[in-house]
Amino acid sequence: MDPKQIAKQMIAFNKAAFDNNFNAMYALHEQNERIISKFWEKAPMFPEEGKKAVAEWMKTYKKGCEDFKKTVDENFKKVEDFFVQQK
Repeated sequence: MDPKQIAKQMIAFNKAAFDNNFNAMYALHEQNERIISKFWEKAPMFPEEGKKAVAEWMKTYKKGCEDFKKTVDENFKKVEDFFVQQK
């Protein structure tokens, strides 16, 4: 088997593994976000300022995850393109 073909298959496998792991972690994060949001809605002793801080933290975390996923996808694309150019 061609070493380039093996490398392409390894890249595809690693990308699929990353995507599956990321999607599972993202789903877990969304579930936790829903649970925390419900909890804070029902917690009268927690100040509104604190609720806003938690909501902002969750929004920042979500943005960071999206940026990370975008960066990883771009880098996988660069590696795939490299092997396509090598003939």
